[in-house]
Amino acid sequence: MRNFLTSLSVSNRFRPNSWLAISLLTLSLGGWNRAQAETPQTAPPKIQNLLAQIDAAGNRHNVNALLQFYSPNFTNSDGLTRLTMAKTLTQLWQRYPNLRYQTQLQSWKPEGGGYLVQTVTSITGTQPATATNRSMVLNSTIKSQQYIESQKISQQTILAEQSQLSSGTKPPVVEVNLPQQVKAGQRYEFDAIVQKPLGDGYLIGAATEEPVQANKYLSSAPVSLELLPSGGLFKQGQAPIKPQSLWVSGVLIGSGGMTLVTQRLHVVGGSTTTDTTSSP
Repeated sequence: MRNFLTSLSVSNRFRPNSWLAISLLTLSLGGWNRAQAETPQTAPPKIQNLLAQIDAAGNRHNVNALLQFYSPNFTNSDGLTRLTMAKTLTQLWQRYPNLRYQTQLQSWKPEGGGYLVQTVTSITGTQPATATNRSMVLNSTIKSQQYIESQKISQQTILAEQSQLSSGTKPPVVEVNLPQQVKAGQRYEFDAIVQKPLGDGYLIGAATEEPVQANKYLSSAPVSLELLPSGGLFKQGQAPIKPQSLWVSGVLIGSGGMTLVTQRLHVVGGSTTTDTTSSP
């Protein structure tokens, strides 16, 4: 349920193409004490090789090759299973036929019979134009951790996620300010700031908030657009009363094109940090 405090009063309705499934090839499992983690330079070659093979399979859009690197009992905090991940990726690659992945190892450490590995994955691609939609350019950066055992991934969670879709000749250049996490029930600010002056050009847009769920990876709800100040989109939201993860999104449309930005917001119990971030 979206609960931004500022109502979106303009009657025009806009349904953005969904792009939330781009996080499917990021590999993760919770957090750990970074003081105990090793640097990428000291990682066993088999870890680097595994990450390279996963990127290669994803870049070939070969779902069968990719599944070889996932445990049959693979679980994901968003509710994905090995089979539902394969189905969603296949649909995603149909939308973005040139989608590309590049994963960098950030840190690692032995854990049980395997390894905990932290990575940052960059994802880029273009959705071709159709009779009803313009072409869309996707850029995403996702920070994650993964548990690797017997050269397979068995568990997964996203630590930080920000993505952007743009279309048009001159889409708005946008910087996002949003906390990475807030306490349950806490109010928070979401700013999508336009970096280049629009001059006399118009700017319309909207903000949305929705729970992170596997069945919403390839779907999206329409939103009502409103006339915005030239500086961008400035909204206040209130986190749900129960811990969970949210996708917080903003769409900004100007005379030169459209930009759709989203960032994952973790809602936690107890104390939390107040830092804001524009990227994972």
